Amino acid sequence: MTNRAAVLQPSLQASNTTKQWKWLRAWLPALPAIVFLGVFFLLPVLQILQGGFMSADDEFSVKQFARLFETPVYVKVLWTTFGISVLTAVFSVVFGYPIALLLSSFNERRRNRWLLWIMLPFWTSYLVKTYAWMLLLSRSGVLTSVAEGLGLIDGNASLMPSLSGVLVGMVHAMLPLAVLTMLPIMQGISRQLGQAAETLGAGRATGFLTVFLPLSMPGVAAAGLLVFITSLGFFIVPALLGTPRETMIAQLVISSVLELFDLKFAGALSTVLLLCSIVVFYVYDRMVGLTSLAGAEAKRRAKGSGITLKILLYIGQRLDRFLPLQTSAAASSHKVLNGYTWLVLLFLVLPVIIVVPIAFTKNAVVAFPPELFSLRWFKEFFNSSVWQAAVIRSFGIGLTTAFLAVVLGFGATFALTKLPSRWTKLLFGIFVAPLIVPRIVIAIGLLYLFASTGLVGTDLGMVIGHTVLALPYAVVTLSAGLRLFDWRLDDAARILGASITARLRTVILPLLAGSLASAFLFAFIVSFDDLTIAIFVSGGINTTLPKQMWDDIQLAVTPTLAAVSTVLLIVVTVVISISSYFKNRRSGL
Repeated sequence: MTNRAAVLQPSLQASNTTKQWKWLRAWLPALPAIVFLGVFFLLPVLQILQGGFMSADDEFSVKQFARLFETPVYVKVLWTTFGISVLTAVFSVVFGYPIALLLSSFNERRRNRWLLWIMLPFWTSYLVKTYAWMLLLSRSGVLTSVAEGLGLIDGNASLMPSLSGVLVGMVHAMLPLAVLTMLPIMQGISRQLGQAAETLGAGRATGFLTVFLPLSMPGVAAAGLLVFITSLGFFIVPALLGTPRETMIAQLVISSVLELFDLKFAGALSTVLLLCSIVVFYVYDRMVGLTSLAGAEAKRRAKGSGITLKILLYIGQRLDRFLPLQTSAAASSHKVLNGYTWLVLLFLVLPVIIVVPIAFTKNAVVAFPPELFSLRWFKEFFNSSVWQAAVIRSFGIGLTTAFLAVVLGFGATFALTKLPSRWTKLLFGIFVAPLIVPRIVIAIGLLYLFASTGLVGTDLGMVIGHTVLALPYAVVTLSAGLRLFDWRLDDAARILGASITARLRTVILPLLAGSLASAFLFAFIVSFDDLTIAIFVSGGINTTLPKQMWDDIQLAVTPTLAAVSTVLLIVVTVVISISSYFKNRRSGL
């Protein structure tokens, strides 16, 4: 028996060594991304938490929070921030639900065509969209003139600056995010369930309210939470479309750092936003599951109470009495959804397109309709050394960020496919955490870190900050591609003796070229359009294109800004079109 154990011991040791090596090899591709986020995301966030609880003498104190909650002005700003964020989330979900419902019923080819128009305003810079709304809602703007002509407002009133202007701008920015969040959940709901309900005698309205609506509620809740937490960090829209009464927390953070030089108080404000983010992060995972961001099946938690179902059943039965026959009802409801979606798309695209004719005006003053046709403002933009430097720097930082985000993201997602399921949820949560935490919190954290390392005002600091923001987009995009990848092809190459390097070069990377290209383009757009990191990390000397726009737009609304916005719109359109091309080719359409 002893001899047998002695013979088996080397085999067991070799087996354990092999398992350890496989475990280490599975984790190895993700280590660079984990280390990167640990140093440039987790560490800055912890510094914010520490800074918020430190006094001016670097001693533990809650004075900053006491100052925040005891000062009436700051309390009002907190309530205003949460109130505007809640209203934005509610309006975005309510207006976006019918669109997601319609798109979920389309085939993939048709759905992708509609999504292209929804993605265009979604990826367009917040500055460009806000600038467009300034043109539309200002005293001489198109919508103000129309409202005045219809007698909705008097001759001395305007639609901005006001709370209405802020809500319009924020809902316009967040509505596509709500649609894109609800759509995957609705796509996963089998239409046969509704047909089964109708077979059992339920009307169309009853079937929808008691079957489809409860099953889609995880997507509704997730969309509302994501829109809410994203809205908490808004500062561009309230600063340009609102009055001092619509001041939000992010504006206080910027003021505390750039004007008052009070990093401790800015840390306390950021901590409040961070705690909200953590709560939403947890709720989102419990309700839907973080991996649903990459297209995985969402958790089903649509267990409504008996009272709720009875109310929905009662409403559905009453509605069915007023509906015509099922066939005509289906056709009419489809037409209504189509018409509604066209109106919402007009709402999304019009503010983006309205900037273009302003860029070709002959006048030095912005007015609508513009007096065409002149290239004066494009010449002024391209001949300006300040704008040229900003464009060159934005492209350089954007391309470097995109490359770094894709390299780190590919290693992270490759590891997710090889690790046991008990680790993938935790890792995916780490990789997408910067997507959920407000950008203003990340920017303040990086300012804390870079101030002690000398990276403020450097291109390297900008690349690091933008990569933190872009990495989640790369991970989500590549995860969706790897989820559909046929790993039998990789297994066949391995059986034939190909090394991991050879398999990557000849099998995996070529077949994932479309996903890699999409991830690169999305990461580039995230960097190219970012303003938050640029405000705190650029140092105020070497600005990027959005930062230069921000500086100019606070001084005056000029046609030059329209020309810059048009250039940004062209860049975004090209990037989205290329990404759509790769996606369609990958899908075999």
